[in-house]
Amino acid sequence: GGGPDGGAAAGGGEAFADRSLSQGLSVLVGLALCVTMLGLGCAVELGQLGQQLRRPVGLLLALLGQFVAMPLLAFLLALIFALDEVAAVAVLLCGCCPGGNLSNLMSVLVDGDMNLSIIMTASSTLLALFLMPLCLWIYSRHWINTAVVQLLPLGAVSLTLGSTLLPIGLGVLIRYRHPRAADLLVKISLWSLLVTLVILFILTGTMLGPDLMAHIPASVYAIAVLMPLAGYALGYGLATLFKMPPHCRRTVSLETGCQNVQLCTAILKLTFPPELIGGMYMFPLLYALFQSAEAGLFVLLYKMYGRDGHKQDALGEEDDTDISYRKLKEEEVADTSYGTVTTEEHNSIQMEPTQTAL
Repeated sequence: GGGPDGGAAAGGGEAFADRSLSQGLSVLVGLALCVTMLGLGCAVELGQLGQQLRRPVGLLLALLGQFVAMPLLAFLLALIFALDEVAAVAVLLCGCCPGGNLSNLMSVLVDGDMNLSIIMTASSTLLALFLMPLCLWIYSRHWINTAVVQLLPLGAVSLTLGSTLLPIGLGVLIRYRHPRAADLLVKISLWSLLVTLVILFILTGTMLGPDLMAHIPASVYAIAVLMPLAGYALGYGLATLFKMPPHCRRTVSLETGCQNVQLCTAILKLTFPPELIGGMYMFPLLYALFQSAEAGLFVLLYKMYGRDGHKQDALGEEDDTDISYRKLKEEEVADTSYGTVTTEEHNSIQMEPTQTAL
């Protein structure tokens, strides 16, 4: 390696060279990515997509969060921790990835804006087809004279991203034709996300053996902890800058910090030689572990301390709605009561409202 952690970062490549295990892992990663993208497509409704395109705030936030803030953050962390080229490429790949499905699940748990969450995830995935290779090309210039960057397969990255469009389009079609089946597939994709991560941890740990800790530098673990945390903070600040309401700020925060680790894993596994990338194949899995743990902590804190404020806001909105609704009903009653006949006594008849007395 060209840096202080070069030998350790690339360690474990021999284990990945086992063809049977490597091919099985490649199949698992590819299937997991297809299921995830299918679930994302099933969560997109064409009507909501049209509304967001007419007022593209979600699209703009996805662009700024996923392809401006996160790649720059990954680049700065790689420089600050003086990563070698192999570790730097793994971190950059994760930082340049679009948003992941985990953010959709977490947005539900913090009473976020689900429409905004889904649109941001979907739009960042589509934008990644062009912007992810561009970001990788820009930020890998610092390590351009190293072998791993010279072998950085931008064409293969674009091909992998392009292959995700088919399951996304199929999911959108299923949502349009069979909404109930789409709801079921969304749940399956979320569960498959959790199951796949567990399986990948087990298989990768088995392939790398007991020396896993030695293969991955401490600086990489530190980045895996800090990067999602900083992403959540950047997303919240970005939404605050756009003067969005609190539930939208929480949504943008989760969307920015949660990366599509299945896509990052697939790119590392399917486009790089295993003996070259070595133990750094574990970085997106570590990122997934810490982004889930930190997001879960935020959800817990929100449930404990933030939910009362959300209820008060919601109650205030309901009160306003009730007032408007009552006013509307009163106006309707006033309109329909014109000229009606009411009886107040047994032998008296009165017209309402009173007109000119005869």
